[in-house]
Amino acid sequence: MRLNLPDKDLEFQKKATDWLVANIPTGKRPSTGAEMREYDLAWISKQSEGGWGGISWPKEYGGCGVSPLQQLLWYEASAQVSAPPIGVGMVGLNFGGPTIFTCGTKAQCDEHLPRILNGETVWCQGFSEPNAGSDLGGIETQGTVHADHIEVTGQKIWTSYADLADYQLLLIRTDKGSSKHGGLTMVICDMKSKGVDIRPIQLISGESHFCEVFYDSVKIPRSNVIGKVGEGWRVAMATLGFERGAAFIADQISLAGKVEELIALAKDTKWPTRNRLAIEDDEISRELAVLRAEVSGLRAMTFGDIAQRGAGDPPGPEGSINKLCYSDLSQKLNRLAFRILGNDALAFKYGDTGWSRDYFYSYASSVGGGTSEIQKEIIAQRVLKLPRSRRS
Repeated sequence: MRLNLPDKDLEFQKKATDWLVANIPTGKRPSTGAEMREYDLAWISKQSEGGWGGISWPKEYGGCGVSPLQQLLWYEASAQVSAPPIGVGMVGLNFGGPTIFTCGTKAQCDEHLPRILNGETVWCQGFSEPNAGSDLGGIETQGTVHADHIEVTGQKIWTSYADLADYQLLLIRTDKGSSKHGGLTMVICDMKSKGVDIRPIQLISGESHFCEVFYDSVKIPRSNVIGKVGEGWRVAMATLGFERGAAFIADQISLAGKVEELIALAKDTKWPTRNRLAIEDDEISRELAVLRAEVSGLRAMTFGDIAQRGAGDPPGPEGSINKLCYSDLSQKLNRLAFRILGNDALAFKYGDTGWSRDYFYSYASSVGGGTSEIQKEIIAQRVLKLPRSRRS
């Protein structure tokens, strides 16, 4: 796909690239802990000071206020110059802040948005539970509503960066007699509140940015409710719209770069048993070509989504199509990398950041932000308008 950009967008692209090249942090990004938090927040702060903070946010909330197309060009420029990710700022910048300025109060915006943009606070998201992963209607964490606060008791799991976070978007059930989508409420939880117990989960990659979070009679002020009590489902759908939409653009763009890295690997990896390079295998070459084409197709779909949003439409269920395709392609790419590497792919150590780490982590892409099965349900019902399937 060839894209002919207007002059103003070409100028924006060059300006973004020049700034990134001149300001990329030096030194390797730490993979865990307080050092990673400090590194990521410093990078977010530098972007804010340079006028690039909140690339997807409206100007009225302190963001850049650029068009959806220019947001995409920013992410592409970041990938091309190998700029580091926003890391621990992901939740706050990509969907925490947008949820607040879309559904929250002015007081909540004034208190939290500037600190997210300036790299002062880290946010996490409390949705998944042991008995309610992608099915948010199954949430059991209870919130008892009082005159001036809500008392929360329960558990969340797979909470990214909870051990490094200052605040959390927390979805709870405030109507004990309710079920499924009714009776839910979204609140802002101060992670230093009394009764919050955070337990990191060790991953096979050696990282531990997922956590379990337990709430033992945690008191959250009523002023921390986003929207209204009982409107949690509506607010959560807004959050997931941001998460499955713009938040995945950077990942999609980086995938194109990974395909080219894999092609270079195939040209440089010799199979001792066959006495030839991996790229000389007809099947490997075919699969690499298909991968490159499929990633180009994903990029085209992303531009289509951007064009729709550019017409004034907010992120919608179409984001689930991109999310589903990205998850499938990410796993497909990393499985092929393991085939090319052969036994060398098994030489994995904790802390590795190469193909082995990417292979293990790729399976999280079909779970985080809603499982692939949930994405298919959304696409079928909300995009294709198909009737609900009958379940026994």
